[in-house]
Amino acid sequence: MSGALRIGIAGIGTVGAGALAILRDHAAMIEARAGQRLEVVAVSMRDPNKPRSVDLSGLKLVPHPEALADEPLDVVVELMGGHEGAAHQLVTRALTRGKHVVSANKALIAHHGMALAALAETHDRVLAFEAAVAGGIPIIAAIRSGLAANRLTRVAGILNGTCNYILSKMLEADADFAEVLAEAGKLGYLEADPALDIDGIDAGHKVSILAALAFGTVPDFAGVKLGGIREVTLRDMHYARDFGYRIKLLGIAERRDEALLQRVEPCLVPVSSPLASVDGAYNAVEVEGDAVGRVVFEGRGAGAGPTGSAVVADLIAIARGDRYPPFTLPTGQLARARALDAAAREGCYYLRLSLKDEPGVLAEFTREFAAQHISVKSIVQREIAEDGSAQVVVVTHHTNEAAMQRVVKSIAALPCTTRTPVLLRIHA
Repeated sequence: MSGALRIGIAGIGTVGAGALAILRDHAAMIEARAGQRLEVVAVSMRDPNKPRSVDLSGLKLVPHPEALADEPLDVVVELMGGHEGAAHQLVTRALTRGKHVVSANKALIAHHGMALAALAETHDRVLAFEAAVAGGIPIIAAIRSGLAANRLTRVAGILNGTCNYILSKMLEADADFAEVLAEAGKLGYLEADPALDIDGIDAGHKVSILAALAFGTVPDFAGVKLGGIREVTLRDMHYARDFGYRIKLLGIAERRDEALLQRVEPCLVPVSSPLASVDGAYNAVEVEGDAVGRVVFEGRGAGAGPTGSAVVADLIAIARGDRYPPFTLPTGQLARARALDAAAREGCYYLRLSLKDEPGVLAEFTREFAAQHISVKSIVQREIAEDGSAQVVVVTHHTNEAAMQRVVKSIAALPCTTRTPVLLRIHA
């Protein structure tokens, strides 16, 4: 292909600077692989006077990001973040003006992906977002092409590096959540609104995108059951370790009988699982298919290099002439999956009880498990807490969510219970 692929980038922060550096440092290699020179010709940023880690001289500075859509460009790269305002306006306008779009914006794709995908199809343009999920792990390309021969049944993983760092550091440093959260903020790991990380919202955006790609469904962020790590205690992390588990915040999407269950929650992961050994700010995704079985992808989930690499990979694909629907199937073929009732979830569970340390208590609460036909794998009294209550940990055999919720409610109402029980799911 003659000439250069003309690129404009909105947002020259960590990822924008990383992508620009990769394009420059590996220009000859990228041109050979893409079959075309990739040239950034215009940029837009909130504060042009802010020092940058890359040289922007020679590039046209466009004051308003939406105006990039009117420049003589082939591709607009949106790296501003946020699912409303300038980012949404730019992507919509760029597609309408006949530009391809590359984005690292998981919130935008989770909230507006269906409409933007339809717009891309209407104008025969590419909407690519490899960088929106799991940083440098090419999980979207893997699902779209490498695993295309499989009927996928589950996608699960560690999708938020900040939460994974906090949980890893709590155990490593024997520190509580508040202490490590403050440290993560000082290191610059947290979003401007920390709730996006620690309440599972960021991971939820990514779950909805992966579910749409894996199962051929309309992206449904509203259908993701969100949970975070605010209530994860060091005590539970120690107990989990003693039982052979690690606590990780997982994003999970499952398809069962054409219904879809999407959730983000802290789970106990067996130490034998590849996910258990993924520490720090790393991400990992496991995908299950009928032909391939379970495959696991691991790598850095954020940062200039990893996420910039994913952005450039999308640009190379566009230069090569790769054309594909954003969510693998044309929008008209995407199904609106029925949401699976969370009460139908099945598996094993960890339950920590705070009970009065007195005779007869064991018989009192075990009756509740028998009443719900829940088989118990182990019951262990761990210690006496600061308030004098006995800490009792129960690990169940395979059961269902509805039964566990009933037993938690009934035990919480017993006179011997001193605090609300802590229930965590075990990831298998």
